[in-house]
Amino acid sequence: MRAVLQRVTSASVTVEGQVVGHIGRGLVILVGVSDGDRVSDVDYIANKVRSLRLFGHDDREFSRSLADVDGEALVVSQFTLYGDCRRGRRPSFSAAAPPEEAESCYEELVQKLIDSGTRVETGVFRATMDLELINNGPVTVVLDSSRMF
Repeated sequence: MRAVLQRVTSASVTVEGQVVGHIGRGLVILVGVSDGDRVSDVDYIANKVRSLRLFGHDDREFSRSLADVDGEALVVSQFTLYGDCRRGRRPSFSAAAPPEEAESCYEELVQKLIDSGTRVETGVFRATMDLELINNGPVTVVLDSSRMF
């Protein structure tokens, strides 16, 4: 499982002209699920999202986590995080999980974040979405449950 975390002051996701999710201060989390991801992958990403110190306090950058600042999360599925662009001119998405498997992992991640006390908004799985955000910093980090980076 991969996740791109962007620290934001606000963000929203729109589907067919309707805002379906909106947050204030917190993280936009773009999530890609690979073929073969398990509960341990979801747990790893959920724990990192909640505890990674990406927020500042008292002139100390990166000293507080999403939980520490009572931040919100906007979680959006994005299978293209598993796009392999090493060959040719069109990405291959063969490493991405099939939609049914990916949706289950995505929903499990959302539920784990909610259960941990995070206010969570989401996009619509498999929909074409427009994402608006104000990236604060800018701060963007990438997580990979297989610990490739």
